[in-house]
Amino acid sequence: MSIVTVEDLSISFGKRLILDGESFAIQPGEKIGLIGPNGSGKSTLLRILAQEREGDSGEVYFARGIRAGYLPQDILALPPGTLVDSVRAAVPGSEELGRSIAEVEEELTAAEDDDTRIELAQRLADLHHRLTDFEERYGRHRAESILAGLGFAEHEFDRDVATLSGGWKMRGALAGLLLLEPELLILDEPTNHLDIPSLAWFDQFLRRSQKAVLLVSHDRDFLNRQIRRVLSFEPEGLRSYTGDYESYRRQRIEEELNLEIRARRQAEERAVTERFIERFRYKASKARQVQSRIKLLEKRETIQVRDHHSTVRFRFPEVPRSGREVVRLNNIEKRFGEKTIYRSVSRTLERGERVAIIGVNGAGKTTLLRLIAKELPLDGGSIVLGHNVHAAYYAQHHTEKLDRDKTILEEIWGLVPDQPQSFVRGILGSFLFQGDDVDKKIAVLSGGERARVALARLLVVPSNLILMDEPTNHLDLDSSEKLVEALKDYGGTLLFVSHNRSFINQLATRIWDVRDGGIEEWTGNLDAYLYHQEQTIQGAREEAQTSANPSRSKSDGKSEARSEPKPEESDRDRRRREAQEREARAAKLKPLKQQIEKSELRIAELEIEKKTLESQLADPTLYNDAPRARPLIQQFAEVQTQLEELYVRWEQLQQQLETLA
Repeated sequence: MSIVTVEDLSISFGKRLILDGESFAIQPGEKIGLIGPNGSGKSTLLRILAQEREGDSGEVYFARGIRAGYLPQDILALPPGTLVDSVRAAVPGSEELGRSIAEVEEELTAAEDDDTRIELAQRLADLHHRLTDFEERYGRHRAESILAGLGFAEHEFDRDVATLSGGWKMRGALAGLLLLEPELLILDEPTNHLDIPSLAWFDQFLRRSQKAVLLVSHDRDFLNRQIRRVLSFEPEGLRSYTGDYESYRRQRIEEELNLEIRARRQAEERAVTERFIERFRYKASKARQVQSRIKLLEKRETIQVRDHHSTVRFRFPEVPRSGREVVRLNNIEKRFGEKTIYRSVSRTLERGERVAIIGVNGAGKTTLLRLIAKELPLDGGSIVLGHNVHAAYYAQHHTEKLDRDKTILEEIWGLVPDQPQSFVRGILGSFLFQGDDVDKKIAVLSGGERARVALARLLVVPSNLILMDEPTNHLDLDSSEKLVEALKDYGGTLLFVSHNRSFINQLATRIWDVRDGGIEEWTGNLDAYLYHQEQTIQGAREEAQTSANPSRSKSDGKSEARSEPKPEESDRDRRRREAQEREARAAKLKPLKQQIEKSELRIAELEIEKKTLESQLADPTLYNDAPRARPLIQQFAEVQTQLEELYVRWEQLQQQLETLA
């Protein structure tokens, strides 16, 4: 039985239709990813399912007793009080039980006969039993456990929620939802404010949960681990696909390929039929056959090739070559009041590296970028940029620095006033600001649109060092993937902060883990680093267990020594060595496999685009309209070039995989 049923739901904003009579259902325990470009209606649909707004028409039915818990992208306020009390306030019931217990105790005190006292005592015992069960399931200990998993320190449990920042309020709201355990969790970008350790804990929590989840996320890896079904906003409507995000992509590409093949075959058959009709239209002996074919054409439904979502498409420009050493940190010191963020830290960033900065919230990740960008002063040491280094900085707070009174075109053109307007419009077009869109004021833009404007600033002024702070936070999944592709081809050096594991794993060649006033360095991507940490922790636990029980260890060793020669390598050393070998293999093979799979998906997408362009360019009348033909020819040449590069890249990756395997 479905826990939620949606029937004939329609939503529109002005003349723009978001959903048109869509129907679907959510089953108990089902894990669903809701995807679509920014502005497609994802958050609106979530709010309708959370019963915070209504559709224009249609119905949403909840099964009896079903609770839905909703986490929006922005939280304005939490229930007042301490953090723990605010989280527990998400679960109703304890106050009612307390009042019931007090009332029964008063009745018991006033009771005059034994039968009444026995009955009241039984009711009181039952209420206390229910309160005990409630405390075990929803009590302070459980709330504190969830808060700790989401990154709150123990001393913060009794902190007034009014003093929390927006990001920590989001975590508090998420903790309340997880404590409540509703039958349906509705989560809109829940990982936006989680650091890597908290994200790992939350990931495991959701995977263990038996409750249904409807999830919006721009983190591809997180989606793949969580979901087993996709609801997708497509040009033809809301579609449902079985499987994770990668499975959806494959199914979608196969659908489009099959549809194009059928449409092309139908067009060829139609052309043959029309030629027959035209040739024999006035021939009496063929009249019956001609009429039969005319009726056939009228009855046959034309197969329409699907429109494609508009997504950002850009490449970073060629950049000047810098010296080998791009950034050097020389014994840097940074403090905020009594809190030390960096204590005598020295590190070097070299040309062409892509370094991801990770760490718990508040460790100093953004601070490091701002120090390098000269937005904050050092308290000691120095930061030196290398020879011919030109730095650019993209950060979330930079979207707030955009001039609200300027248009998009004015904001970007002002950076390169010597360039023609067509150059600036071309860059803005690649970020989906086309035609009159470039005349929109910054003040009216959404968070995602402002993020795209800030990214466009990076392209108009070439730089060979890019500093990026959470670049995917306001981008949809497709735009995030396009940004990854562009950064892979970027010819400069990249230093970035991100909570998006997919983004880090696809880009990072090194990890800087900010902790305890220093930076721990690791060569490889995030998955390899986290695996290394797990193995280190496991080894430390084994050593602690051995130290805690030395007599057992010694006796075991003596018996083994009597029965057989002492091995050259202990079991613990062997396990550690094998773990290191597995770690090394995983660090090399997994990124290659991911790149191969991504290349194959991109090749399939480009092949579809190439075939579409070929059909358009095959029309002889097109060349009578030069303004329309020229961009199509240029686009076809670009697609052909990209395909050739991808074919070569795919072969190289396959060879590398075979060699390493």
